[in-house]
Amino acid sequence: MHIRVGQLEDIEILFKIRTSVTENHQSREEIAALGITPETVAGMLQTDCAAWIAEIDNQPIAFSIANATEKTIFGMFVLPAYEGRGAGRALMQQAEAWLWSQGAEEVWLLTGNDPTLRAYGFYLHLGWLPTSVEPDGAMKFIKQRR
Repeated sequence: MHIRVGQLEDIEILFKIRTSVTENHQSREEIAALGITPETVAGMLQTDCAAWIAEIDNQPIAFSIANATEKTIFGMFVLPAYEGRGAGRALMQQAEAWLWSQGAEEVWLLTGNDPTLRAYGFYLHLGWLPTSVEPDGAMKFIKQRR
């Protein structure tokens, strides 16, 4: 597996991976209704965000995006066929390390508020702590710099 920095030309790949997941699935239309479009992602990548893509045999299989201003992991998604192969862990480590390098002392992310969800357990396993339920029902996790 190879992890590389995401570029503007990778935006369609990010959307393809994001809309392929089964848990926490959202269509392009649902994502756009939240204000997340190719144009907004391009703006993010040109300002205070960075993205990483995991590849196997030069095929993108997963990605993460982090926002330095917000000190958050904005998203991390793995193609269903490649779950359980370590891509998520590697991408989270990359995003966390970048956020620490940007001066963050504490970072956060949001995920579904259901302990039976794979993502919920995944974040717990990586040392993230659930802290509060957001108004929309999502669980906020935090992690402090060690």
